Amino acid sequence: MNMPSATIIQDLESRHVLQTYKRQPLVLVRGRGMHLYDSDGRAHLDFISGIGVTVLGHGHEGLAAVIAEQAQTLLHTSNLYYHPLQGHLAARLSALSGLERAFFCNSGAEAMEACLKFARRYWYSQGLTRRTRFVALEHGFSGRTMGALSVTANPHYRDPFGPLIPGVTFISPDDPAALRAAVTDKTAAIIAEPLQGEGGVRPLPEAMAATIADVARGTGTLIIADEVQCGLGRTGWPFHFQSFNWQPDLVTVGKAIGAGVPVGAALVSARVATQVAAGDHGTTYGGNLLATRAALYVIEQLTGTTDAVPYAHGGLIGHVREVGQYFGEQLESLRERHAIVDHVRGAGVMRGLALTIDAQPVVDRAREAGLLVNRTAECVVRMLPPFIVSTDDIDAAVAILDRVLTEVAA
Repeated sequence: MNMPSATIIQDLESRHVLQTYKRQPLVLVRGRGMHLYDSDGRAHLDFISGIGVTVLGHGHEGLAAVIAEQAQTLLHTSNLYYHPLQGHLAARLSALSGLERAFFCNSGAEAMEACLKFARRYWYSQGLTRRTRFVALEHGFSGRTMGALSVTANPHYRDPFGPLIPGVTFISPDDPAALRAAVTDKTAAIIAEPLQGEGGVRPLPEAMAATIADVARGTGTLIIADEVQCGLGRTGWPFHFQSFNWQPDLVTVGKAIGAGVPVGAALVSARVATQVAAGDHGTTYGGNLLATRAALYVIEQLTGTTDAVPYAHGGLIGHVREVGQYFGEQLESLRERHAIVDHVRGAGVMRGLALTIDAQPVVDRAREAGLLVNRTAECVVRMLPPFIVSTDDIDAAVAILDRVLTEVAA
């Protein structure tokens, strides 16, 4: 296929693609490892990984091989029938998370939709039909479908699409007392990202994490841990809720699990699963053979459960723990050198530079210098590199950011 020019590609999109994205002025055509290449052949060090998705890097030969093999064997059957892979993947996720069952879908937003339904179904099954409300956190982001949007606090995302699902209370992550007051005998579930992503790479304060667990134990309220961005190894934990010793009833999974193949999952505890009946939820594509084959391969790479995994000490999750500490240290060195860096946030290879100015000029100049990062919460430079990132890659990214921060502050 002859590649059209960047100008032609951009013009075609401007005329025929719904303009819901403010794209960066870059046409990306191929990738290898930590780098993406544009239509002019220029290399870009990728520290955003498709918003936390391409955790194995680009052009990964092992993943490409299993996708090709599965495509030649069987892609899709629907959930009318069994196939050999869905149960296997559910068992692997259960072993990683401690939750007994999985419902497979196609994205993180769909996983949240499923969790909201399962939470309400749990109480309905017990005759508590008024227990339908949700408590969620400010700065949280759970997706753009109507249910997920209803538990997303940012009015920029919400206001044009109201009225949304009623009965949602938003509280500050810094106010545990407000959480205790908000949870009543009408609350179905508390929804929280253990490490907020779109909201600015904000760690959940320890006091709030402890209060959520305590309130859930005391009231029976379900916990929905939204792990779409921070889960599956990105912070050095299989799931970041494990750093709080939570025992959530529902967990959303997306992004990393398919490394670019669209797949999501709602993980479900035994007590909730027993209250869900056949026909309560469904999806045509969710859990098909291509998606589950890719996800199984990704989990093998994350956990080091095959001889093909090149990383010692627990596969890529172990690698993230080690390299993530170095990443944090190098970003702290940037903070010490640049007054416009207020502080560094995050864990593992999920990091944010919180600036005293709008982050967009930094993102733009970094892109021009060959580094891809993005802006979130207006003043945060968000970094979500592939899990294969090395200390050399981190050094290269930090060197570019060092120059860019100096230029922007001048």
